[in-house]
Amino acid sequence: MKKFAAGVVAGFLMSWAVAFASPGMSHNGSFWNKLSSRAKDGYVYGYADAMRVSVAKLNTLTVAGDLFHWKGSRKIIRQLANELSMSALTSQQAVKRLNALYANQKYSELDVGSALQLLALRAQENPLPAKPAKAK
Repeated sequence: MKKFAAGVVAGFLMSWAVAFASPGMSHNGSFWNKLSSRAKDGYVYGYADAMRVSVAKLNTLTVAGDLFHWKGSRKIIRQLANELSMSALTSQQAVKRLNALYANQKYSELDVGSALQLLALRAQENPLPAKPAKAK
């Protein structure tokens, strides 16, 4: 038993040391401004896809909330799903808004994921007007 505990502790310490020694990459405004336009599109598409998967996984929590009779679970999970959703903002709009946001040096330390969530919430609160149809 002592050998097992020593192995667990040694494994934990080694994994912590490797994680601590690995270089960290901050996905902030400086990172965003260095990306090409295609990389920015890919980043936003990937982020939106990850959020769609996360929202789909929330259905499991809904089932668990019903199973354990958790009052208010549906309301909380619905609110969380709305906050994770990127449906109010197209990828092109997100890239344009992030470019505008990070053009201001004041926001250069803001994480790209946090900025995307903020932009998505703003888009839900203040949806963009539809483009008027062109007259022939």
